[in-house]
Amino acid sequence: MATGLSLVDAHYPGHDPIDYYGNGGFRFGDYSHQGSLMFLPSGTRRWDISSPEEFSEEAFTQVVAEADGIEILLIGSGNSLVPLHPEMKAKLREVGIICDVMDTGAAVRTLNILLAEERAVAAAILAVD
Repeated sequence: MATGLSLVDAHYPGHDPIDYYGNGGFRFGDYSHQGSLMFLPSGTRRWDISSPEEFSEEAFTQVVAEADGIEILLIGSGNSLVPLHPEMKAKLREVGIICDVMDTGAAVRTLNILLAEERAVAAAILAVD
């Protein structure tokens, strides 16, 4: 008998566009997810951060691990644009990743366009209400 909820390493191997965002989550493919997400070459994963203040080297570990398959990284910083710290931007550039920070809505729209163009795009997007 189950005694409570347990979190799993949520991973969806597809690269479907985002159909909806808001209310603290996203809908893509046949799935919905509450919380922030990373769209990477290996698929879509839960991203356990909720604010731009948490943008750190640790927060982008999986992005760096998959750098060879990423041409551009879109970062959705929530309801408004919050620039990435220059040191973090430099660390990503060192592994060949060019990043573009924008609000979550713009990141979702840009991701969908680049996915349709079959570009080597990745995204780290904060959920918004």
